[in-house]
Order: sequence, then structure tokens, then C-alpha cells
Amino acid sequence: MDMAQNTAWQDERALVRACLKGDPQATQRLVARFQRDVYAVCLRLLGHVHDAEDVTQEVFLRVFRSLHCWDKSRPLRPWILAIAVNRCRTWLRQRPQNSSLHDGLHDPQAQRNADDLWELQETLQEALGKLREEHRLVFVLYHDRHLPYEEIADILGRPVGTIKTWLHRARSELLDYLRQHGWSEELRTYVPSVPDLDTQPSG
Repeated sequence: MDMAQNTAWQDERALVRACLKGDPQATQRLVARFQRDVYAVCLRLLGHVHDAEDVTQEVFLRVFRSLHCWDKSRPLRPWILAIAVNRCRTWLRQRPQNSSLHDGLHDPQAQRNADDLWELQETLQEALGKLREEHRLVFVLYHDRHLPYEEIADILGRPVGTIKTWLHRARSELLDYLRQHGWSEELRTYVPSVPDLDTQPSG
């Protein structure tokens, strides 16, 4: 661990200690530090703004209830995101199947034709919804949140090799689905977060 990582880790431990002592400013700092990542993961996995907002709130309630259980020898973010992933899984199992799924995709290029972009967004969200749960989780954490393989492995409790395999399968299945719906060329233009969709992850 380099000096910067060690400093960040020490800061996290100090922040957690302050939260456990009931410091309201520390609580606000912890939420501010991780809320963006948690909300983004929930939004992509759930595909609905209101659901993502509700689950994000639930995640932080669970984080603060369980903070005394956090392993101080491990980074805080993977632990929090693991809680987020688990809450999303539970929410998806309980949510009616006809809930809207298109809210979670942003407009990466506003100057593009709005109708085409909307259609692609819906198709991509449909494609994500058809992936196996673990493949979808890895794809979202890697491409949406730009997490390294090691951190995703920590969040999901799986070996790095398994994470790479799941990511490759997710990419292949998404590309096949999008090609079948006529979007293979447009994908790189409209969704720059997946520039290497059809490539094998290195390592």
C-alpha cells in the first residue's frame, strides 16, 4: 500500500470512529463521500430514479446500523457498495415486473437525435435486464463506476478471475443483443462508457 492509500485508509477509520461516537458532521461527510457511487450503482441496476433514491437511503441506513461490524483492515467503499448491491438484489426480487426500467440511462450526447437515443437507451436497459444477475452487476461496477477488478471481486466476494470471466460474458451477450436489434455501430457513439464492449478483458 502506498502512502496516499495508507493516508486515505487512516482517514476512513477516523471517519468511522467519529460516526460511531455520534458525530453528525462525520455522518454527513461519510454520506457525501459515498452517496454518488451508491446512487449510481442503484440507478443502473434498478433502472428507475425513484427506486434508486429509495434504495440509496436504505443503503445508508444499513451502513450506519452495521458500521460497528466494518472490518478496519479493509477499504470502506467495497463494503458499502456490497451493501448497495445486496439491497438492489432484494428490491428487484420484490418489485413488480412491469416497473419502468428506462430512467437509469443518461443522455451522453445531447446533440444526437433524441428519438434514436431514447430507443437505444431502452434497448440497452432491456439487454442489461436479460443478463444473469452476476454478469449485470460486474458490468455496471466496471463500466459505469470504473472500479478495478480487485475491488469488484471484494464487493461480490468472488475471485478476480471469475470477475473477468463474468465481464467478458456480459459484454458478449450485450453486444449480441444490440446487434440483433440493429445497434452495433451506434453503440460506441451513444454509449461511450462501454468503448471495448466486444473485447476480452486483459489480465
